[in-house]
Amino acid sequence: MEAFSLLVERYQKMLYTVAYRFLGNPEDASDAAQEALVRAFKNLHSFRGQCSFKTWLQHIIANICRDVLRRQSRRPIISLDSMRENENCPWELPDANASSPEEVVLNIEERDYLQQLIQALSPEYRMVVIMRDLQGFTYEEIAGRLNCSAGTVKSRLSRARQALRKQLAHKRELFQPDSVYIGKGGEGR
Repeated sequence: MEAFSLLVERYQKMLYTVAYRFLGNPEDASDAAQEALVRAFKNLHSFRGQCSFKTWLQHIIANICRDVLRRQSRRPIISLDSMRENENCPWELPDANASSPEEVVLNIEERDYLQQLIQALSPEYRMVVIMRDLQGFTYEEIAGRLNCSAGTVKSRLSRARQALRKQLAHKRELFQPDSVYIGKGGEGR
């Protein structure tokens, strides 16, 4: 039992962060992280040392998240409220350049919007964006974990980034000061 406690203490936060990035829901992420720890403990005998222990755990959590996403795709449920409830969400990065409360609020809103866009991507696109852009995996590592070719990973990543850029450009257009005219009586052009 001491070995399991050590495993939990050392890797639980990392597994939760990875799961949260995949799933976007604190409850699902917590469940996935716990399941990964239990699976790892039960299957310690199968760890061959061909990669680091951390990489092995990340492979386990990625598989669990893929299974969760597959189940969810059969019954799509997207809870944007749960994303907002978690104040200490692992997506939050401090902005050293923010100098005013307004800038801080804008940065938080932009981060939340980007997180929503990533969560709205199809599971195969979401997984490659998270693994490449947020976790820093190589194309080959992603291909190995997703059982596809590096070319497929590059293609999915390109399409996912293109979709994200399109949505971000659309949002910027909506908030351009010159794009809206409010005349007398509050009517737009």
